[in-house]
Amino acid sequence: MAQATMAHNKAGTVSLTESQTRIPATNYFDPVRWQQEVDMIFKRVPLLLATSAELKEPNSYKAIEVVGMPVLISRGADGAVRAFVNMCSHRGSMLVDEGTGTARRFACPYHNWTYNQEGDLVGIFKQEDFGPLDFSCLGLTSLPIAERAGLIWVILSPTATLDIDLFLAGYDELLEFCHFAGMNHYGSRRLIGPNWKVSFDGYVDFYHLPILHKNTFGTEISPDAVFHRVGAHQRVTGPRAPWSKLEGVPTDEWPDDLLTGGVWSIFPHGSIAGFDIDGEKVYQVARIFPGANADESVTYLDFISAGEPTADFTAKVDKQIAFLEAVVRDEDYATGLKIQRTVKTGAKKEFIFGRNEGGAQYVHGWFDALLETPDDELPALFERGIDAGRLVQ
Repeated sequence: MAQATMAHNKAGTVSLTESQTRIPATNYFDPVRWQQEVDMIFKRVPLLLATSAELKEPNSYKAIEVVGMPVLISRGADGAVRAFVNMCSHRGSMLVDEGTGTARRFACPYHNWTYNQEGDLVGIFKQEDFGPLDFSCLGLTSLPIAERAGLIWVILSPTATLDIDLFLAGYDELLEFCHFAGMNHYGSRRLIGPNWKVSFDGYVDFYHLPILHKNTFGTEISPDAVFHRVGAHQRVTGPRAPWSKLEGVPTDEWPDDLLTGGVWSIFPHGSIAGFDIDGEKVYQVARIFPGANADESVTYLDFISAGEPTADFTAKVDKQIAFLEAVVRDEDYATGLKIQRTVKTGAKKEFIFGRNEGGAQYVHGWFDALLETPDDELPALFERGIDAGRLVQ
């Protein structure tokens, strides 16, 4: 990837697709289309729901609600992570509120039915009065989960058969070089934005950076991008970054912090970007989800770093978090919310993605492919891949 980026830097070129792509404007607000995306994308493919840094210790947990599905992720005393529907088998109460915490067992706040870290029902309040039950049939509902490269993916369907490793396509092996697994968690933010695709388009787009963010990032950001595709995922690097420093240097001496730079886009909704503070990388892990309707999205931003959480370093990270939150909220999403209003006027029937906007072309191609693919053909789709927005450079 570095060699490809360096070649573009030397030639003064960028990644270009064969042609422009046009996306129907209705894709961004049509409620029927939106429900299809919820059901056929977000409820069928692995979603990046947590970082390992959030569940660093045994007995830790994270609860989050995604497209109406309450999810409980738990790291057991054995160190393994498990995911369940956050729902008691008795009368459906959520076991824990959204957020993180520690627990050796999960007790329902309604009637105190209790579950262990494996999701087994292990206790019933006043069981002698309640009557006999087969505990083995009343455990929590498990969800498929995988922990790779310091990140945690969950599929929201208990009966999903899509192999997570097939979905990742080796992308997790590249992410290992970022060393997320040993990092500390420094903070979380939750933001409301426009339609989830309006929001996500910006995360695979360098084209807008020196324009929309001219008052925050300044002139240091280039609109040029190189796209590196791995399965449904893609990493975006800037060819005008200091890649020339590597010219003539043996490849085994190339530094990891430069080799792992850029934006790591994780299909269908994730984006990871790093920032330097006192020589340490601080990563923003963004996840965009459909909100309550087609006009709304929910974004979770988590911040992790290998830096030691001293008072001085934490204060600097907090300052950077506040800055990044403001950029996303007051620039990206403020603009996106205006787009959400204008797109519904019907004045324009299509959005146009240029040859230099191959990142968005690719993800929209995958969105369309998933909406056309039945469950039993899903593995074949990820084995085959798609050719949307084919790069010619």
